[in-house]
Amino acid sequence: MNEEMRALQNNGTWELMPLPHGKKIVGCRWIYIVKLKADGSIERYKARFVANGYTQRYGIDYQETFAPVVKIKTIRVLLSLAANLDWPLHQFDVENAFLYGDLEEEVYMDLPPGCNLAREKENQVCKLRKSLYGLEQSPRAWFGRFTKSMKNFGYIQITLCS
Repeated sequence: MNEEMRALQNNGTWELMPLPHGKKIVGCRWIYIVKLKADGSIERYKARFVANGYTQRYGIDYQETFAPVVKIKTIRVLLSLAANLDWPLHQFDVENAFLYGDLEEEVYMDLPPGCNLAREKENQVCKLRKSLYGLEQSPRAWFGRFTKSMKNFGYIQITLCS
């Protein structure tokens, strides 16, 4: 939990403020996962802080959602081309990926449960600056940031028709 909170704070995910009049808050919670190694032994314990995005309302709390999904045919073609043309392939993982997406909408969230801030900052809420796991718009916000970064590196985005 401490590691997750550090990542959220270092990223400037939210700022504390009183809830503006007429605004609703999104709840939040901790999700705990036991990560296992291939042999079934425990690798580590993981805690993820998520927003209760299911309480958001379309058109009020968010405008669009997005689910980046790749077709298995596309993966097969890519792997076939890489094997036949001797292309190098690289895989990477972005830790806390959704935390890098910038929010366009105003989203207010409860203080994290169990957080010391809750005792010190009564009547305060978190105004989210960055996306957070669980929000309806998080995948879109992250993909927008990812796409912009890849284009800055010189990659070109293609559009495939089905």
